[in-house]
Amino acid sequence: MTAAANLDIDNRGIATITLNRPDVHNAFDDKLITHLINLIKQAKEDPRTRVLLLASTGKSFSAGADLAWMRRMADASREDNLRDARNLALLMETLNSFPAPTVAKVQGAVMGGGVGLVSCCDIVVASEAAFFALSEVKLGLAPAAISPYVVAKMGVSQARRYFVSGERFTAARAADIGLVHEIVPAAELDAKVGQTLDILLANGPQAMRAAKQLAQVANPLKVTPELAEYTAGVIADLRASDEGKEGLRAFLEKSSPAWINKN
Repeated sequence: MTAAANLDIDNRGIATITLNRPDVHNAFDDKLITHLINLIKQAKEDPRTRVLLLASTGKSFSAGADLAWMRRMADASREDNLRDARNLALLMETLNSFPAPTVAKVQGAVMGGGVGLVSCCDIVVASEAAFFALSEVKLGLAPAAISPYVVAKMGVSQARRYFVSGERFTAARAADIGLVHEIVPAAELDAKVGQTLDILLANGPQAMRAAKQLAQVANPLKVTPELAEYTAGVIADLRASDEGKEGLRAFLEKSSPAWINKN
């Protein structure tokens, strides 16, 4: 069976974690979340690691939550949903606090939790064909566990817009609001990521770690245990709510949810 994600560390010290569920646009479920946490920890603990590259196979970077997982969690208890949300928050914090520089290579769709992963990386290089959305509200949900990292990356003003609108936006727009650092034609994505990695590898490994820590310490938007627990509670409650269940039902049936006025 092909692994849903894998880790490879080359002889230059580039640790590459690749999402490998192209058939579902690299959407993640509880198993993949746990697997990614373990892979990130392995890369962190490996003394060879100088840079972490987050990439994915197929047309999309990540479409966010897996539908089968969402369907299962809609019928789960609040405690199960809370545990699930805490694990997603742990994934984000594990990536966000990775001590070495992190680079995201982005193509295609970046939805929901995929935006969270991008927000937790230091440098984001995207294909100009990539598009983004924090579309949870369309399902009667909210971008809870990822919210501290997205707000820190794009700022409160832009987060307020895209959290409540759920609208799609382009790679160019993502660059305008600070979510993406570089955009290139799809054919040049590999080359641009390679150039970015070369730049990082020319720097002092320990100096980069110290410099990254400086930026994190100076960040006024810190993720506290209380904030993480609050965000976990928000998504646990929304998943179990009538509105959350109605949103998922409508999405799966490709119909309009009850809250849309059909008159």
